[in-house]
Amino acid sequence: MKNCYCGSSETFENCCEIYIKEIQKPATAEVLMRSRYSAFATGEADYLVATTHSSTRKFHKKSDILAWSKSNQWIKLEVIASTETTVTFKAYYLDYQLKAQIHHEHSTFTFENGTWFYVDGTYQ
Repeated sequence: MKNCYCGSSETFENCCEIYIKEIQKPATAEVLMRSRYSAFATGEADYLVATTHSSTRKFHKKSDILAWSKSNQWIKLEVIASTETTVTFKAYYLDYQLKAQIHHEHSTFTFENGTWFYVDGTYQ
């Protein structure tokens, strides 16, 4: 079996899929970020919208998320640094022209009512 999209040594079914299918809630901001990367890799736009904080959700249209997710081939995730509420990472992918790209972001998360949410990110 293939390792999870997020780069862990677990299978997708035993790793990020349990969060995407809402079997379990991510325990940390980094786990949420990893599951969101896997959601991009698998086209799970509903999960990406649901895990975006309500204060910034209006800036993220489901159709745009799905289009970006599907138009790219997700290669790997590299977590550079993480704190309790931030994660800096590089997401490697091939764009629709099969050109190698790196999405380098410093993301901010918040923990609200027992759930982690993505708030926003700045591109590095």
